[in-house]
Amino acid sequence: MKKFYFTVLMICAFLTLSAQEYTVESPSGRIKVKVSVEKAITYSVFLNGTEIIVPSIIAMELTDGTIFGKNARVRKTTLISSSKELSPVVQRKYAKIKDEYTQLTFLFKGYSLQFRVYDEGIAYRWISAKKGEYKVKNEISSFVFPADHNLWFPEEESMYTHQEREYLRETLSKIGTDRFASTGLLIDCGNGVKTYISESNLMDYPGMFLRGSDKDQNALVGKYAGVVLEEEEIGDRDLKPTKYADYIAECNGPREFPWRAILISENDADLVLSELIYKLAPETKIDNTDWIKPGKVAWDWWNANNIYGVDFEAGVNTQTYKYYIDFASKYGLEYVILDEGWYVLSDIMKLEKNIDIKEIIDYGKEKNVGVILWVAWKAFYDKMDEALDQFQAWGAKGIKIDFMQRDDQWMVNFYEKIAAECAGHKLLVDYHGAYKPSGLDRAYPNVISYEGVKGLENSKWSKIPDPEHNVTLPFIRMVAGSMDFTPGAMINKNKNNFRMVFTEPMSLGTRCHQLAMYTIFESPLQMLADNPSNYYGEPECMEFLSAVPSVWDDTKVLEAKVSDYIAVARRSGESWFMGAMTDWNARTLTLNLDFLDDGTYTMKIWKDGINADKHASDFSQETIEVTRSSKVNVQMAPGGGWAAILSKK
Repeated sequence: MKKFYFTVLMICAFLTLSAQEYTVESPSGRIKVKVSVEKAITYSVFLNGTEIIVPSIIAMELTDGTIFGKNARVRKTTLISSSKELSPVVQRKYAKIKDEYTQLTFLFKGYSLQFRVYDEGIAYRWISAKKGEYKVKNEISSFVFPADHNLWFPEEESMYTHQEREYLRETLSKIGTDRFASTGLLIDCGNGVKTYISESNLMDYPGMFLRGSDKDQNALVGKYAGVVLEEEEIGDRDLKPTKYADYIAECNGPREFPWRAILISENDADLVLSELIYKLAPETKIDNTDWIKPGKVAWDWWNANNIYGVDFEAGVNTQTYKYYIDFASKYGLEYVILDEGWYVLSDIMKLEKNIDIKEIIDYGKEKNVGVILWVAWKAFYDKMDEALDQFQAWGAKGIKIDFMQRDDQWMVNFYEKIAAECAGHKLLVDYHGAYKPSGLDRAYPNVISYEGVKGLENSKWSKIPDPEHNVTLPFIRMVAGSMDFTPGAMINKNKNNFRMVFTEPMSLGTRCHQLAMYTIFESPLQMLADNPSNYYGEPECMEFLSAVPSVWDDTKVLEAKVSDYIAVARRSGESWFMGAMTDWNARTLTLNLDFLDDGTYTMKIWKDGINADKHASDFSQETIEVTRSSKVNVQMAPGGGWAAILSKK
């Protein structure tokens, strides 16, 4: 799984103690954390000597009156330095990840507090030594800033949520205690500095939201769903909490709590390059991972199965899915998904009359195409053991599980249960209707992707996502991990001629804006969302889509500005793939190719056509030769994009 070296340094030179004040620095000294332990515990964070987060209180309150962090007396501190190399089972950005940090642990009576400081950010977590059963009433997680900064605020209306939000531009002082957002969340600290807040190692505990503070207008504080006491079943898929306990977690015995993660960047590109959430996640819990295969997927639901030019009636039926499999096989796609409609929604073990799952899966095996099955989570949960045995017997390759819409403690545990049970049956898991990634995909690498994003499916009923939203996602949502945006629209429109059509949907922005997503957006299970019949009519685009991988050996961010533009280069083997996207502003970027090895490369380019500002599907191609000393001018129309494949000669 990994090769690493680990050194433990008990060197007091790195740790200064003045009364109850402690300081710990990142390996290079770029980031420093100062911790004060008095009546309360506070921490502050410095970037190159400048205070980015001012003293912020942290604590954990139990229902028995115990408060971790109140009137705390330090019994012992331990400082370690760690440097190791991680090898992800399923790659996203890199084949190898450098994991280097300094960690300071405080030991108190009955609990510990750990701070881990990287050159890219910091994290802290509580560790309980308490035995027996106990309940966490609340966790006080505060993030206080020195000024009224701007931020990107994915505002939520309820904790019963898919976490598919727009990123509102707000200032800290306008949030208030009655408004809250899902995480991750990005704060603009000025002078190019950004602070990203999220969490990792979210296991057996509710997920963290962030609200305004009643004590400091420049602060954000954690908000957590209580343990669910009562639920209401709504329709065939929704189980909505109707009553919460006045505590957030039930615990039994010693345990670690989630990491509160803070990423600090001086360059927007560093947000995209970070793997901080992965580094903080639990190590892999699966012994055999050889069967876990990433890949691209032909997806049926977005295009409403509206295939054409065939001699049978299109729909949720065996003939239609054989057509999808034929398409996937022709273009080297690893999977197809059978989305909603293949089973009777009230009973996952009853197939609809026009579907023969065994025949479809067997046909896929002949064509070297795996089948992934969509399930609504409640129907699946009701007959989970029976369903998993059946899916494995059929030869399915995974499940796409949907409509959870919660991250209370029970649901977080359900995510892990699904991951573990599916691993035991050698099934991939794609979470939809889901909260953001927070470490489960490292512990269970068969967790191949997550939604938790306002992605392309919304274009069937909404004017978001649009290009500005799309060039915001890599800097916020994607920082957490895999992002199942489901790109690939072949009907592309600009602002003036876009329409919301549920059965034959289209996208805002240009064709090359869509193509670029396959390099820029990270998902080891990457969808081709549009109609195979449409793709057959676009052989030039399929040349790119059939070649582009879904996992990467290396990643370079060449140009980046949150909500404005991004250009990325990713390596797979000896080939490089490049993508660039812009917001609604036409833009020219000059990309330096000095990341290439020596030698000459053939660069095949897909770029916005000369009329792409009027007809968004317009694109053109060209092929040039380049070296590592070359620079390439990338011209993009409003809402535009650009894609390229570089092959060594």
